[in-house]
Amino acid sequence: MQNNPGLLLDLYELTMAAGYFERKVQLRASFDLFVRRLPKHRSFLVAAGLENGLKFLEKFSFTNQDIDFLKQKGIFKDDFLHYLSALRFSGDVYALPEGSIFFSGEPVLRVSAPILEAQLVESYLLNVINLATTICSKAARVVMAAKGTGVYDFSLRRTQGPDAGMAAARSSYIAGCAGTSNVLAGALYNIPLAGTMAHSFIMSFRDELESFRIYASTFPDSTTLLVDTYDYRKGIQNAISVAKELEVEGHKLRAIRLDSGNLASISKLARSSLDAHGLRYVKILASGNLDEYKIERLLGARAMIDNFGVGTNMGVSSDAPYLDIIYKLSQIDDLEGNAYPVMKLSQGKVTYPGKKQVFRIANTRCAYLKDIIGLEGEKVAGKPLLEKVMENGKIVKPSPSIKNLRSFMRDNLKALPARYKKLQGRALYPVMLSQGLKELVSRIKQQIKYRG
Repeated sequence: MQNNPGLLLDLYELTMAAGYFERKVQLRASFDLFVRRLPKHRSFLVAAGLENGLKFLEKFSFTNQDIDFLKQKGIFKDDFLHYLSALRFSGDVYALPEGSIFFSGEPVLRVSAPILEAQLVESYLLNVINLATTICSKAARVVMAAKGTGVYDFSLRRTQGPDAGMAAARSSYIAGCAGTSNVLAGALYNIPLAGTMAHSFIMSFRDELESFRIYASTFPDSTTLLVDTYDYRKGIQNAISVAKELEVEGHKLRAIRLDSGNLASISKLARSSLDAHGLRYVKILASGNLDEYKIERLLGARAMIDNFGVGTNMGVSSDAPYLDIIYKLSQIDDLEGNAYPVMKLSQGKVTYPGKKQVFRIANTRCAYLKDIIGLEGEKVAGKPLLEKVMENGKIVKPSPSIKNLRSFMRDNLKALPARYKKLQGRALYPVMLSQGLKELVSRIKQQIKYRG
């Protein structure tokens, strides 16, 4: 993607902006970005993507090339295009920190800016938060299912494009994965790298044992051998032969990889064979269309697996590949500072008015009990979760290191009671409205009814 994706928006955002400009509308607007409904079998989500969203806002602009393209379309007037050429985002943003556990209806992000600016950034923010949060939430489930067994992101080849591959690596690492096969993500985000070998490497040699020897000689202290290209029994024995040869040279085979078949029974055979030859230190990594459900079943069958390489199902969140995520107007402020909360009453798509805050109530052991969506400035029990991260278009709270994000997410997940972390079914975490928000909703509904 280009470094300055000013045109990455929907056309109607530009046409609405032109309408605001034409009528010299200078109102300030607040928009909430939130998930309307949780996907099936999800009791919680994990917020992610904020860092990239804020970087976009801080650099938001239209290049000369962008303006020339829009001019060629013949849709917009020259004075509006001239205005766009100098436009920069000047708003404020409140957001949940990345790695936060959250639930349906709760604002993940609140944008307050001149309405024209707030409208133009809608699609990009929805896109980046949707993808990162979707993958982070899926990866959290995979890591939970693994119960301390290492999980590695192997999804790059199957994600929907390079940007999605980068988001998957970053989001899965925040969610607790131990590393990624994505080398660029390792370089940019300081994520540990992990990789093995492909069947093609083995098939390019005359026989499997020769391929193992060549690979091990190249990486004598970091080799993982893929043992099921032909016959996993023979593959395991060939790996044992190479491991013993490495020992003679003062090196150690790191692991073998299983990628097909009955992983539980094959892993038990592999472990028994390795141990019988004094190779207890050789780890067993399993891959092959894994997800949280398969991992849970493998561990339930007492599979002898030390690490999981998880690709497609985690990298695209196969069972819930998108979120019902929306960006809706909640308040208008005029130039005199008067606030006008607004809400939508469409059937099944009602929104809540006003600038809001999310308050989380926990017990004395720090376990989460319930959340309350209240109004900004309202006195409500619980810890406020939305933090100011941008002011006047400038980031005021830089993103923590990715290691700190991992730690924060882990603590968040630990505080969530076990009934909300089950892989099957969905327990509904209590999210309530504050008294002040309830009263505001009632008042705005009456005003709308009166106007209608």
